[in-house]
Amino acid sequence: MDRLKLVLQYFQSNSESISNGICIVLALISVKLYTSFDFNCPCIPQYNKLYALGVMFVPPLIFFFLGILVNRHTGVMMEEWLRPIGKRSKNPAIVKYMFSAMMQRALLAPMVWILVTLLDGKIFICAFSMSVDPKPFSGMPNITGLDLIKLMAKVPCKEDMIFRNSTFRKAVSRYVRCYSQAIGWSILLFFILLGALGRLIKPCFDDHATNLQTRYWSNYLDIEQKLFDETCVLHCRDFARKCVVQFFEGMREDTVLRLPLSPEVRYRGEEDMVDEEEERLHGITKQEQMDQLLQTWFQCKPELDVTRMAYRPRVCVTWEDHNGQTLYSDV
Repeated sequence: MDRLKLVLQYFQSNSESISNGICIVLALISVKLYTSFDFNCPCIPQYNKLYALGVMFVPPLIFFFLGILVNRHTGVMMEEWLRPIGKRSKNPAIVKYMFSAMMQRALLAPMVWILVTLLDGKIFICAFSMSVDPKPFSGMPNITGLDLIKLMAKVPCKEDMIFRNSTFRKAVSRYVRCYSQAIGWSILLFFILLGALGRLIKPCFDDHATNLQTRYWSNYLDIEQKLFDETCVLHCRDFARKCVVQFFEGMREDTVLRLPLSPEVRYRGEEDMVDEEEERLHGITKQEQMDQLLQTWFQCKPELDVTRMAYRPRVCVTWEDHNGQTLYSDV
C-alpha cells in the first residue's frame, strides 16, 4: 500500500508525471484490449491480409491520436507556437522539445500494441499464410492451383474440416509465428539499443546548459498556463457569487435596523469586506474588462521579469464640503 501511495504521489507531482502516467495507462489498456479481443481470421484469400493488417495498424493509429489528445503538452505547445510575440520572444527550441516529448509519449501505446501482435503471431499468420511455400511441409493435401491458395488461406482456421487432425496446418502456423516473433523481438531490441545510444551519445553533442534551459522554460510554460487557469476559475467563482448577491440585494426592500454598534466599527467592517472582495477579483469587475484581459493574455504575454513591479491601481478618496471645496484628498 505504501508503494502504491508513492507511485500515485509521483504521478501527481507535476503535469509531466501525469502525462507519463496517462501514457502508461494507455499502453496497459492496449494490452488488455488485445488479450480480450476475439480475433477471427476470415480465411478468405481476398480478405485475410487486409483484415489482419487493419487489426495490426488501425488500433495503433487510434491510440496515437488519443495519446496526443490527452497529453497536456499538446495544448501548451500549440498555444506557444501560434501566439503573437508581444512582449515575450519565442524560442523554437522549447516548441521542439515539447513536440518531441509529446510524440514519445503518444507512440508508446501504439508500439506496445504492434509488439504484442507480433509476439503473439496470430495476426501475422492470418496475413502471410498464403505467402508460404507449402512444399517443405509434410502432410500437405494433394491440391494445386487456385485450390492451393484457398487451402493456405484457411491455415489460420484450425476449426476447418480440411485441417482436422492435420500436422500440416500446425507446421505452417509455427513457421509463420517464428517469423512474426523474430520481427517483434528485433523491433524491441532496436528501440532499446536506440534509446541506450541516445542516452549515451546525446550529451556528447548537445549543450547541457541549453538543454537545462529548454527543460526549465517548457516546465514554466506548463505551470504558467495551469496557474492562469486556476486564477481564472477562482475569479469566475467570486465574480458569479458577487453578481448573484447583487441580484438578491437588488430585490430586497430597504429596512432600518437599530443595533448597539458604533458607526466606526460598522464602517471598518464594511470596508474590510469590500477590500477582501476587491482583492479576490483583482480589480476586474466588468465583462468588458475580463474580455480585454483574456485577449491581452493571448496577444501579449507578460514579460519574463519579476523585478519590475506591476502597476496596481488604487482607490483615491477626496472629501468635499457642500460648496464643492476640497477638505481632504488622497490624490
